[in-house]
Amino acid sequence: MHRVPAPLLALTAMVSVQLGAAIAKTHFDEVGAVGAATLRLVIGAVVLALVVRPRVRHWTRAPWTGAVGLGLALGGMNVFIYLAFASIPIGVAVTIEFLGPLALSLVHTRRWRDALWAALALAGVVLLGVGPSAVTAVGGVVWAVLAAACWAGYIVMNRRVGAAIPGVDGLAVSMVVAMLVSLPAGLGAAVDGVVRHPVLLVVFGAVAVLSSVLPYALEMAALRRMPTRVFGVLQSLGPAIAALAGLVVLAEGLTVTETVALACVTAASVGVTVSARRRRG
Repeated sequence: MHRVPAPLLALTAMVSVQLGAAIAKTHFDEVGAVGAATLRLVIGAVVLALVVRPRVRHWTRAPWTGAVGLGLALGGMNVFIYLAFASIPIGVAVTIEFLGPLALSLVHTRRWRDALWAALALAGVVLLGVGPSAVTAVGGVVWAVLAAACWAGYIVMNRRVGAAIPGVDGLAVSMVVAMLVSLPAGLGAAVDGVVRHPVLLVVFGAVAVLSSVLPYALEMAALRRMPTRVFGVLQSLGPAIAALAGLVVLAEGLTVTETVALACVTAASVGVTVSARRRRG
């Protein structure tokens, strides 16, 4: 994995997580949004813990604090964004969720050109906020904004855990914490859905791998080799990928306004990425 460029790892993670989200949404009727998030997190945590078998016996306070913080951000991000998916299209929800990485990129920027790219991405998000999906489903927008706050915390804590704990031991512990975050609200719906439809265990097993185990491991590897600011803005490709997944898997079309908003966000991402590459050159 060390030979794979860090941006490619981040891109693969985004495709995987949005495909998994679209598949999960097709089963919201059986388990509900929070139940779906709970199934994804429980299966992902169990699989990762069994595969990694994290060695935590000699951890000091700092690794534990980082892993727990990452788990809280991860759990909140998953639950809130699934609640948003229940009422607004995936592409719209993920674009609003990008407020988190966008704010992070603005805090860390030191060049006026990067600030302009971030402003273009912000314009896309604002444009999306006045679109029909946002107007008719205010609750979904609120959930997406909460997911955005958790996403910013996830990026910061993921980099910290990746630097402090070797391998993916920290991620495995964080997944268990995220699972515990979702259990109080989603356990009942998840259990009821699985009892009535046992095949959901297989479906959400695949979703857990696509949306949790694989992308989080890839993102942690990527964050070890790229600045947090660059990673945060690169994540703006997520809305376009989410919109494509929503269209292909769920037949969720976007309006002209929403498409223009996604184009603004994607253009900003490309601009910042190219700018960062030129500086390294």
